[in-house]
Amino acid sequence: MSESTCVFCKIIAGEIPALKVFEDDSTLAFVDIGPLAEGHLLVIPKEHYEVLQEMSPEAVAAVTRHLPRLGRAVMDAVSAEGYNVLQNNGRVSGQEVPHVHFHIIPRIASDGLGYRWNASKYEDGRDKEIQQRLIRALQA
Repeated sequence: MSESTCVFCKIIAGEIPALKVFEDDSTLAFVDIGPLAEGHLLVIPKEHYEVLQEMSPEAVAAVTRHLPRLGRAVMDAVSAEGYNVLQNNGRVSGQEVPHVHFHIIPRIASDGLGYRWNASKYEDGRDKEIQQRLIRALQA
């Protein structure tokens, strides 16, 4: 997908309407049109990146610095007890729009939302092998 066909880039450009709640030079936050709960927000960088690892640390910081304030606003606006911040990278992870975005999903105890957390255990020694592979990948 290119910037010219990206739905979020079109929202940023004003070509598609959105219910904006926050905007600055680098970030836009708006109400999700397919919410998991009332008050569900999307927070996006104004520059087009498909996945998080394409962004510089500075670009990530420019967007994510707003998450605490937006999270508080969501909780206050819909009387939520908490919220999830979710960010998917790639279709296999559940990313539907190939433009980096963070979901702020308000939660209450009785909302029925959830996610699978199928925790497992490493076979003996495999955790240390993975640790070393990660260290090598970080050094590359």
